[in-house]
Amino acid sequence: MSTGSDARLVLLRHAKSAWPDVADHERPLGPRGLRDAPAAGRWLRDAGCLPSLVICSTARRARETWALAAGELGAEVPVRFDERVYAAEPEDLLEVVSEVPEEVGTLLLVGHNPGLEDLAVTLAREALDPAEAGALERLSEKFPTSAIAVLACPGSWQELAPGSARLTDFAVPRGAAR
Repeated sequence: MSTGSDARLVLLRHAKSAWPDVADHERPLGPRGLRDAPAAGRWLRDAGCLPSLVICSTARRARETWALAAGELGAEVPVRFDERVYAAEPEDLLEVVSEVPEEVGTLLLVGHNPGLEDLAVTLAREALDPAEAGALERLSEKFPTSAIAVLACPGSWQELAPGSARLTDFAVPRGAAR
């Protein structure tokens, strides 16, 4: 991880999907998801959360979310599609994260609930200030589609464990309805 400051783990839940008669893994984004995914990318850019690496679920709705969000970043970001992120439990996601090279300072996971929400709540330690407490409370109430949780992570990716990170931001970017 980057020296002198905490690395960041950014969790992005896929945007709102449609429900056509297809297998769950192949569900595409719906109209709201097509609006919200670019808004998530703009939020990442404006918040200074440009990832060094993206690990994305192989599910169609997650891949489409990342493609639309990435288009708003203004930079090329390496992405790995990992089938383990689809329908993953927090322990599975921690295993994926533990394989990330040390030089990655900001890691973005694009995935699904309940895994992402459970991971964020599991990793976040008790809030140190009112802003962190508010973010943790909002996240604990609901981690909706297109939600983004940002966690500051001291130590190495391999050392990431329950209660070891600080939830520094939680946002739910939405695109304008047309």
